[in-house]
Amino acid sequence: MTAKQQWLVVLGVIALLGGGARAATYLLRDELTSVSVGSDAPGFLAKTVDPTPRTKSLSDYRRDVVLLNIWATYCIPCRTEMPSIEAVYQELGPKGLKVVAVSVDATGFEQQIRDFVRDYNLSFDILYDDTGAIQKIYRTTGVPETFVISRSGVIHKKWIGAEDWNSAGNRRLLESLLAEPKS
Repeated sequence: MTAKQQWLVVLGVIALLGGGARAATYLLRDELTSVSVGSDAPGFLAKTVDPTPRTKSLSDYRRDVVLLNIWATYCIPCRTEMPSIEAVYQELGPKGLKVVAVSVDATGFEQQIRDFVRDYNLSFDILYDDTGAIQKIYRTTGVPETFVISRSGVIHKKWIGAEDWNSAGNRRLLESLLAEPKS
């Protein structure tokens, strides 16, 4: 093989690897993006659990401070943290905090979700994503996972597992975000 032929083989391999990397980046673009503190919160769609369900999205809460909780009725840690979420909502909801809890229970669990809301006296927005799409969009590893989103749509806290959302530290974070002007 001549030197020219060797260089053609090398260039062919480089072109093949470059094309493969470009194709992989295109095909895996959703898996390569990060949903973490400092990144923009991705949009989602979920239904209300009302007798006549409506679809809601993150854009319905635009310019609001949002505590987005992804949970399920079967989840024991979810049951543990729900009272603290309700407590912080009772305290900071009048100041503008929006709490959006999206259940990822299986299809047909609307009544169980309504029972859960009643049993825990929850007064914030409860939505339902029986497809689990929000888990893929937010790259969750399980339930509960919670995201604190500023008025500008940026994630300021991501928490995996149960948390005391009414703790002094969490209230300080939420109050500081609520103090930012609506733009």
